[in-house]
Amino acid sequence: MRADRLLSLMLLLQQAKGRQLTAEDLARRLQVSARTIYRDLDALSLAGVPVYANRGPNGGIALLDGWQTSLTGLTQIEVQALSAVAAPGALADIGLSAALESGLIKLSAALPVVQRSAAEHARQRLHVDSSGWFQGRELVPHLDVLREGVWQDRKVWLAYRDFDGEASERVVDPYGLVIKAERWYLVAGTARGPTVFRGARVEGARLLDEGFARPEGFDLAACWKEWCQRFAERRASYVVTLRASEEGEAALRRVRPSGEHERWGQGSRGRDGTRTVTVDFERESIAVSQILGLGRGIEVLEPAALRARLEAIAEDLRAVYGAREGARAGAGVVVASASTPRRRDRRKAAPSTGAG
Repeated sequence: MRADRLLSLMLLLQQAKGRQLTAEDLARRLQVSARTIYRDLDALSLAGVPVYANRGPNGGIALLDGWQTSLTGLTQIEVQALSAVAAPGALADIGLSAALESGLIKLSAALPVVQRSAAEHARQRLHVDSSGWFQGRELVPHLDVLREGVWQDRKVWLAYRDFDGEASERVVDPYGLVIKAERWYLVAGTARGPTVFRGARVEGARLLDEGFARPEGFDLAACWKEWCQRFAERRASYVVTLRASEEGEAALRRVRPSGEHERWGQGSRGRDGTRTVTVDFERESIAVSQILGLGRGIEVLEPAALRARLEAIAEDLRAVYGAREGARAGAGVVVASASTPRRRDRRKAAPSTGAG
């Protein structure tokens, strides 16, 4: 296990091409402690690998300029992992799916015969499908321009419309592209620092001639992780208090993230079998769309404005469906409404033919 880590450490330093990496960065990539990295560096140095470390705030670890190893040995588990990589739709979006496939073919051809057999064995036993079940891929019509800006380190002019529908225009430094749950995002430098733009909301994009310099030490994965944490902390909040029956709570569980479910079960049920729960829907529009489909097992208690809006929607629905029910009843057809018992005396329910 340590030999594999030493090889990985050496290859990471080699890929840096003289750029200094911190022990913390190497520890994060190899999933060990910084202390372990320093012990491994001592082992590499004793083995004759020209590795050096500079201390201080701007210091780091690097290999001697020009030195590299031709050693690229892969373990069996690494062969299995590489062979199980499917060409996801994300790579097709940016024109790299064919390159991935050809690269894997070349990799397989370069492997020893025993490992080549292990690769095919793994490919037939694990398939990675990154697509969602019930939502299609978002269209990103300007993805080609964004990709070119990222690849060439050139500024891009954007026409963007945010979540609230507000349109804006700006020039950004495109640092990288991220795909999460089949949605593309652009991580770009702006006057306010690194910002994330959702690809589907880019309404116009133009590649500019002017280039830009990427921030020293910028790491796309670390930047994305930090942004996601800030987004979770600062996301919009719209807290709703609900009265839920057992059936209503079951319906609520089907439309809300599983992380919320345990919190709902902490309160006891009343004599009528209902429980009061609070849910953060983020926005009123989301609350309306989800609550409307939950049926009579859910009642909004607060905020009053949401309750009033749902009452208004209910009146509109009654105006449409109640009128149709009355028309059908006038034609001699009995229609049971939500508040009408299913078993009724047909003689009492049927309208008089002489009523007019």
